[in-house]
Amino acid sequence: MMDKHEIEGEEVLEGTAKPSGNSAHVIVPKRWRGADVKVVRTSEPTEQDEE
Repeated sequence: MMDKHEIEGEEVLEGTAKPSGNSAHVIVPKRWRGADVKVVRTSEPTEQDEE
């Protein structure tokens, strides 16, 4: 079951978290530099860390 969150903001961007070293990153537009952002995971990860 997915939780419901209400977030007030200026703009919504959909994307996919991509591998980056030992973590992942989401690319946002350059014009967002310096802005406060929130990231919400909306699905289960398709890749698992290999330990």
